[in-house]
Amino acid sequence: MKIGIIGAGGVGSATAFALIMRGVAHKIVLIDQNPIKSDAEAEDIAHATPFAYANKIKSGSYTDLQNADVVIVTAGANQKAGQTRNDLLATNVEIFKQIIPQIIKNAPDTILLIATNPVDVMTRVAIKLSNFPQNRVFGSGTVLDTARFRTLLGYHLGTSPKSIHANVLGEHGDSEVLIWSNAVAGTIQIEQLALDINKPLTTKIKKNIDDNVRNAAYRIINGKGSTTFGIAGALTRICQAIGANEYAILNVSSYHDHIENISDICISMPCIIGKRGIHSKLFPAFSAQEHALLNQSATIIKKFTKKALDFIQ
Repeated sequence: MKIGIIGAGGVGSATAFALIMRGVAHKIVLIDQNPIKSDAEAEDIAHATPFAYANKIKSGSYTDLQNADVVIVTAGANQKAGQTRNDLLATNVEIFKQIIPQIIKNAPDTILLIATNPVDVMTRVAIKLSNFPQNRVFGSGTVLDTARFRTLLGYHLGTSPKSIHANVLGEHGDSEVLIWSNAVAGTIQIEQLALDINKPLTTKIKKNIDDNVRNAAYRIINGKGSTTFGIAGALTRICQAIGANEYAILNVSSYHDHIENISDICISMPCIIGKRGIHSKLFPAFSAQEHALLNQSATIIKKFTKKALDFIQ
């Protein structure tokens, strides 16, 4: 699989490294507005290929995206300490107005995978600017948030996160919703399992897990300046599902004409991912409270989506 990455900053370069070391891409083209930066990152990552797979990475230009199966967009203003993802909106819309037309000109049949924040809004912007079919434009969404949720549940229960199926849906941002009602470990409802092994999920523990999932990015940004490895892992997992045509269920940010009484937004819901991008969208059952929280999340996304689309006019 050939993958283009737009943006050679922390997220773009970490993603390129992860794709190479996992053997997901046979060829990567790394593009940045600063070619010296992309040249250096590509050369550095290339030196790791003898320890992994005989895959190739190069720094290039948009013309090198021809025949790319996936183009990952990480370019944009970085979230700084004290900023929310939505604070980046105006700057990143302008950046997309420059880069999306160049992608579609050189890779008209590619799948666009958006990682730039605010990712739900920027995914909708990318659909507008590219005019691609909706199955071929989607965002990293809450794939990472879901991994954080499963990891923390695994720590608490003493269980591998890989055996836990618990989801974070809605906005990739402050209004995201941790779905407790249908979370399971194996085939056992998560709260029942917690009681069975004498590790109950008390209100206090659930609040602590929620806080650690919802605010993880803020803590990481305060500590090291940016999040890189977690999102790189999430993007690599999505690309793996595409390249291997896995029909994997992942919580990507996908377009919905009408969801939770809100229209025309991109929001994270479970989707079946394979070689065509999004093959199907799924709508699991939630509690009434979770539906209400998802409605609030969708309302927030709609507010900023409208603002972003106004910038494009």
